[in-house]
Amino acid sequence: MRKPLRRFQTLPIRARLSMLVAAAVAFAVAAVSVTCWFIVQGKLYEQVDNDLQKQLRMEQLSDQAEAAVNNCTTKVTQDLGNGPRNTYFQVVQEGGETCVLPFSAGTVKVTQTDRNLIKKGEAREGVFHNSTDANGNDVRVLALPGFTITNQNTGATSKAAVLIALPLRNTQKTLNDLALILLLVSGVGVLGAGAAGLAVARAGLRPVDKLTEAVEHVARTEDLSIRIPVEDDAEDEVARLSRSFNSMTSSLASSRELQQQLIADAGHELRTPLTSLRTNIELLTRSEETGRPIPPADRKALLASVKAQMTELASLIGDLQELSRSEGQRGERVQVMSLRDTVEAALRRARLRGPELTITADLQPWYVRAEPSALERAIVNILDNAVKFSPEGGTVDVQLDHGTLTVRDRGPGIPEDELPHVFDRFWRSPSARALPGSGLGLSIVARTVEQAGGDVTLTRAPGGGTIATVRLPGAPTPPPEVP
Repeated sequence: MRKPLRRFQTLPIRARLSMLVAAAVAFAVAAVSVTCWFIVQGKLYEQVDNDLQKQLRMEQLSDQAEAAVNNCTTKVTQDLGNGPRNTYFQVVQEGGETCVLPFSAGTVKVTQTDRNLIKKGEAREGVFHNSTDANGNDVRVLALPGFTITNQNTGATSKAAVLIALPLRNTQKTLNDLALILLLVSGVGVLGAGAAGLAVARAGLRPVDKLTEAVEHVARTEDLSIRIPVEDDAEDEVARLSRSFNSMTSSLASSRELQQQLIADAGHELRTPLTSLRTNIELLTRSEETGRPIPPADRKALLASVKAQMTELASLIGDLQELSRSEGQRGERVQVMSLRDTVEAALRRARLRGPELTITADLQPWYVRAEPSALERAIVNILDNAVKFSPEGGTVDVQLDHGTLTVRDRGPGIPEDELPHVFDRFWRSPSARALPGSGLGLSIVARTVEQAGGDVTLTRAPGGGTIATVRLPGAPTPPPEVP
């Protein structure tokens, strides 16, 4: 059973649909045909039964049959029923003896039904049933029980019944012809249903074929620009699948474009520190190979430059790793955390990087759901920007109130035309390209805050400087622990 089912499941969808439609129609046609055949059979038998009653005048037959029964042993030849010449007429005694009257069309086989009726023989009610004649032809029998035969020699009596029958040849021929017609009609109907099912399957699966061709084309060529045309008002499953495919390819194309842009930008950003690092290392190597020492001050500057370039490379690689992490990797480490504690930890690192600055903090309790390390890195990036662009001896104000974190510096600020680009990857203001950095810090901030359900903005501060605002959903108290 499993093997045919497995073979059926491996067939194309249109073939399966056609077979299912044909099977459903075949079942329906078979049910209707069988029902029709039995109804017609019942009607034809009812007509034969009526013919038995009408042609043999049931209202006069009882007295005539009585005479026939009483004289059966003497072979009375009188015409009792005036029935047609194809009518069977015989008397059956309780012991099984039969008396076929001369005008009978033949002998009817006595069945167990007839014997049971003779034994009961209390009421003269006709019972219809099927039997065969002496030649094996099917006949319809009307059995009339309740008669008594008196032996004229011995005076003994025995129960008897009169059997009247008509041949079923014409009836069976009609039923056979009907069965053949129904079989032919059913066959034509099933074939037509299969053809219609195949046509419907082809028409219905045409969008699926287009979708399959599109998927195969993408798999073969990696061309993500292909789109499947879908009518705007179509709401069926195929239309939804086509829209989902178009959305998926659009997202993949956008992701690939961003990936290529990230690789290109990363290669561009890596080229500068690597070139500087290679130049400095070549100078140090050449000095060792030629035996001409570099002046101590220059050597110290070269080593400091190498260290700075290594630090910049490490920072850039760390930022790239952060950007390459998947959503699932972040979701596994999300937890309820204190935003105030995270900001305080970031402030300690910022004060170490800008000891000459005055950093004030007014922090209120606030709890959020986020990844602790990622959120701390984002806040450190915001504070690093404030420290980097603040003048020596300047002030940085940090405030946390009801989930809104604001960081204000007194630096030169960001021009209005550059504000829309500050969160783009590798974007750096022309005035800040001489400063260390990869251009990924604010991009990481924006994505981390967005993943935590918040938003971040940068605006120009009145009187100069920049205000960074981070809003995160949460509560001033931690949620109760689930036992």
